[in-house]
Formats: sequence, structure tokens, C-alpha cells
Amino acid sequence: MVGATACTTACALAGALLISLSAAAATLGPLVGEGDAPAPPWLFAGLPQQSLPRTQYRIAPVDAGRALRIEANGSYGNLVHAMPAGSSGRRLAWRWRLDQPNALADLRRKPGDDSAVKVCLLFDHALSAVPFIERQLLRLARSSTPEPLPAATVCYVWDVRLAGGDAVDNAYSRRVRYLVLRGAEAPLRQWATEQRDVAADFLRLFGDETTVVPPLLAVAVAGDADNTKARSLAWVDALTLD
Repeated sequence: MVGATACTTACALAGALLISLSAAAATLGPLVGEGDAPAPPWLFAGLPQQSLPRTQYRIAPVDAGRALRIEANGSYGNLVHAMPAGSSGRRLAWRWRLDQPNALADLRRKPGDDSAVKVCLLFDHALSAVPFIERQLLRLARSSTPEPLPAATVCYVWDVRLAGGDAVDNAYSRRVRYLVLRGAEAPLRQWATEQRDVAADFLRLFGDETTVVPPLLAVAVAGDADNTKARSLAWVDALTLD
């Protein structure tokens, strides 16, 4: 979920986690609205002064309904839904499908740090819980942008190189950690339904730093191919947080 290969830690965090808190809604709004754009308050968020192509997010027909279509083509950008201060959620649910995977992606390596589709939770993790060196890097990143940069992000990914159940740190920053839900064994062009225990997943990935599940800052849906310059196509629908 990080930007160009030359990106510093600050740039990586800023590009991945830009939030417009002024657009926060009391509950998680639906992705699908009346038009072909994602329904407000879902907003596109990219790198500062982004020159890369933008990942395309639009509502399009698929099967017998409409869903969010995510097409990455050498591109970057996230679809973000900010949440009000103190928000929490017990269960995150959605359905998704992967039509065209990024064959060059490898989340374990910086040159391959791209994903066809991911659903992410951005947490207001206490800075005091972050290891010292990472804490200083995050402070530096926060000083260079007016946007609040979360100290912990959990991303659920569909990845054809790794196996379902694998957990991987982001290659650029351990402030972002991946949990693979659908791996190489998952069939393409078929819908899969997910239902996740938010607290359990956070503690699995960040339990080395805290035993407390922090409030949510935002929910994001994303696909990118800026590192591999490849193409991917995926869909997300029926995303809810209870």
C-alpha cells in the first residue's frame, strides 16, 4: 500500500493513509450509490502531488448487480472512508472477487509491493506503543503533513502468491501489516464472502505492541500497481462494519 519505489517512510505512510477527517461519517456508508462514482463520503486519496496514474474506482455492472470496480494499471491510489473520533467496530464484512491478478506482485519485497485488492482498517494506535525507531520515523512523517497518519493499519488482501492465512508486514513500513484471506488456491472470477473479527485480527497483527484495540480512524479499499507497472482488476461489494 506504499507508493513509488523511491518513497521514504514518511511518503509511504502519507500516500497510503491520507484521510480527510472533515468528511467523517457516523457509520460506514455504502460503496454503491446512484451514479458510477463511489458514494460519499468515500473519497479518493493518493500520494502528495501524485504524478502516477490513479487507480480507477467506479461503480459498474457485474453479474446481476452493481459493485465497486477496482482497476490498477501502473497506478496508485486508495478509496477512503473516514470515521469520527472514537469509532469502533466488532465485525467487518464484505464480498469480493479477483478477475485479473497482478502476476508480478510480491508483498514481501519492495519492488513487488502491489495488490490487486485490499480492504484496510486504520487505527488510532498509541504512539507510545510503537517501537522507538519506528516512533521517531512516524513523528517525522507526521511533522511533514497536516494529515493524521495512523500508527497501525490492518489490510486484508487477496494475493495469488501467498497462501490464505499468511500474515506479512508491509515491505516499506511495519505500521501497515497484511493478512492474506484469499491466496493462490482461491478461484478467480468468483465472489468470496468475508466476515472478520476486528479485535482478534488487530491483536494478531499488532499484539506484539499492545493488548488494547484502539479506535478506528478510517476504512479503506485499494488496489495498486505502481511498483510493478502491471495491471489488475477486482471487485468489492456489500462492505459493512458493525
